[in-house]
Amino acid sequence: MEQMTYCAPCLLGLEGLVAQELREMGLEGVRAENGRVLFTGGQEALARANLNSRYAERILALLGEFEARSFEELFQGVRAMPWEGLIPVDGEFPVTGASLNSQLHSVPDCQAIVKKAIVERLKAHYRQDWFEETGPLYRVRFRILKDKVSLMVDTSGPGLHKRGYRPASTQAPIKETLAAALVKLARVRPDGHFLDPFCGSGTLLIEAAMVARKMAPGLGRRFQAERWTGADSTIWRQERQRALGLVLPGQDFQAEGFDIDPAAVELTLENARRAKVGGQVQARVRDIRDFRCEGQYGCVVCNPPYGERLLDAEGARALYRVMGQVFQRQRGWSYGIITPEEEFENLFGRKADKRRKLYNGMIKCQFYQYFK
Repeated sequence: MEQMTYCAPCLLGLEGLVAQELREMGLEGVRAENGRVLFTGGQEALARANLNSRYAERILALLGEFEARSFEELFQGVRAMPWEGLIPVDGEFPVTGASLNSQLHSVPDCQAIVKKAIVERLKAHYRQDWFEETGPLYRVRFRILKDKVSLMVDTSGPGLHKRGYRPASTQAPIKETLAAALVKLARVRPDGHFLDPFCGSGTLLIEAAMVARKMAPGLGRRFQAERWTGADSTIWRQERQRALGLVLPGQDFQAEGFDIDPAAVELTLENARRAKVGGQVQARVRDIRDFRCEGQYGCVVCNPPYGERLLDAEGARALYRVMGQVFQRQRGWSYGIITPEEEFENLFGRKADKRRKLYNGMIKCQFYQYFK
């Protein structure tokens, strides 16, 4: 594979974090857009981004972009793309996509036209009329936004939030990519004391430990582009070795989780062992009412139950009042709470020092931070 443009879609509100981490990886041409970040490079950049990105949802190879307001324009634009440079003669290439605020609003019709146009392009290049599609998977994704068509091929396979350590989870888990972003925004340190009093399946604790130890989130899994025709296994092996070489021992970091459900506590410990951070993560059964600021320093980040998730709305509001009582102002301690509750600050009892709009799945939330 030659130099290409890649696209890293992300949850709304995380574009800046994704752009920052890609630059820190040494990748080139990084630019943030609404809901995605673009960068350029070859197989090395592709492998490095997949292995190391904590906040992106996946890494896509961007074939090209053009305007289309009719099916004919869509067909011609897709057919003009160099698909033969990526898809081999036996490649499997299913097509999925989305359309928003565009003349071409029928997604099934657009899917059919994109597929037909790719087939026509490959027919002309490979000089054959039929493709068995029995080889490696090249999942084609299109996005039509305000009549602008973007054509991409998925290099990741399962989304990048699939780190490989959480085969099971409690109800309403937070996505790993969002959990990692909250940890970053809370400025967790390699020698820090991190706490989550609603630990659930342990996602926040595990992501915090991985950040503190500089563990690449993709070390425990494989990626679709590794199976592609022409994939250079040496590059992937070198990038894994590079990532392993950056891992810190983490003996100075401590993550503590609490939950009222014993099964959640056991699941947290099991997932931490699977993520290879069992030495940094502790968990035990405890009610939020019994929370105490123990020690000189503490960084609390949590995703408490709320009305749309687990508790009824009134139960969630009562919980926020308790949190306001037990999350006391104390030098060396900070608190970060993500919730969709618009009255959170009133219920908690004080205004946040900082707040940031984020999305937990499709639910619009605020991340309230207290550190003064």
